[in-house]
Amino acid sequence: MTRHTFIADNEQAPVSQIGACLETLSQVISARSTAGPESYTASLLSGPLDKPLKKLMEEAGEVALAAKDAQALTQVQAQVQAQSQTRGQAQVQTQTQTQTQGRTQAQGQGGQDASEEAYEAAIDHLRYEAADVVYHLLVILERFGISIDELAAELNMRMKDNERHK
Repeated sequence: MTRHTFIADNEQAPVSQIGACLETLSQVISARSTAGPESYTASLLSGPLDKPLKKLMEEAGEVALAAKDAQALTQVQAQVQAQSQTRGQAQVQTQTQTQTQGRTQAQGQGGQDASEEAYEAAIDHLRYEAADVVYHLLVILERFGISIDELAAELNMRMKDNERHK
């Protein structure tokens, strides 16, 4: 499975990108509070509170739907693999079906490839929607002056001592 990362050409990859990414995104959101009306972020920060709240709820719902799609495709992928294995075992039983076996395995593999592509697309969609949730959450936190360090502190308080990053 391909994992998506972004590192600028002139930068070295950190151990984890999430901290630096969230810090930068938080700074960008904060800076956009003074941007003009053409800025979507500025409109979320200064407009009616219901606008970013509705977007957060919408995006959270889209994450849930994307996760269900990915789960369904995981089940389809498992079924395709099981069928492919079953077909392969049945075909190996006789030597007279050698040509059919090759064609069927190729067809089964093609179906598996299509299933894997659909699964990867579903995972990409889930990742995309999750990023929307994080963005809109950070906008709401910015509106109320809650920093990502405060959010991190809250999350850390919910973990056991031996679970926290030191």
